[in-house]
Order: sequence, then C-alpha cells, then structure tokens
Amino acid sequence: MAVDLQATAAVRRRMQRTARKDNDFERTVRSLLHAQGLRYRIHYPLPGLKRTTCDIAFPRLKVAVFLDGCFWHGCAIHPPSVKKNTDFWLKKIEGNRARDTRATAHLFEIGWTVLRFWEHEAVDVIVGAISATVTETRFPLSRAP
Repeated sequence: MAVDLQATAAVRRRMQRTARKDNDFERTVRSLLHAQGLRYRIHYPLPGLKRTTCDIAFPRLKVAVFLDGCFWHGCAIHPPSVKKNTDFWLKKIEGNRARDTRATAHLFEIGWTVLRFWEHEAVDVIVGAISATVTETRFPLSRAP
C-alpha cells in the first residue's frame, strides 16, 4: 500500500510530529543496553563530519551504532512507497542513503567500529550484537602465538 504524502496541512503536521530521534525503537534499544550495564552517549557528533551524528556511541571504544528507520533510510525490504511528490521524497531518501554510506566509510577510515540496524530487526538481536561488540572491543581475546 502506498503512503499518501501530499503536502497538505494535516500531512505536514503529522510529519513534523514524527520523532527524528528518541523514538520508541531507539528508546527501547537504549533501555535494554542500559539494563545490561552498558553506558553510552546518544546523538553523538561524528568526528570529522559536520552535522552528522550516530544514535548511540561508545566513544572511548570507538563504536558507533546507527538505528535506521526503513522509510527514511531506504530499506530494501520495506522500500518507500509514495504517490505524491515522488521525486522530492525519493531524492531525499537517496541523499540519506548517500550520507549513511559516507559516514560509515569515514568512521571505518578513522578506526571506528560501525554497527547499523534497521527498525524492522528484532530488538533483542540488536542489543545482543551491540553488547557482544562492546564486550569484545573492551576485552579483546588475547591472541596467543
């Protein structure tokens, strides 16, 4: 089913109310991480990139976590379906995807671990992956020769 995104006053109000950050998905993931004893920064500015943040960061460990919404980041499983103002929305989403790719590449170049998850993924799996990455980064296995 296609989403009607006609630029009416009602649609504009609805889009403005949509949480850009601190939505239910993000809060649930953060709450479960916190319950596991993990401490993190939220909306952390990415080093070397202006006006770009990650959703969750462990700066000392150089781990950045992105929790991407299917519509806004162009999920392949749940592609955006729009009927009105199609060119604008598809260009906007493609720009978001390009920014995501640049941010990921930049962070890898400066030695960060980058984790990206879609909102349709199971929260317990996401939390498990983040926890395992943080634990492994904090306490790397000793590599015996």
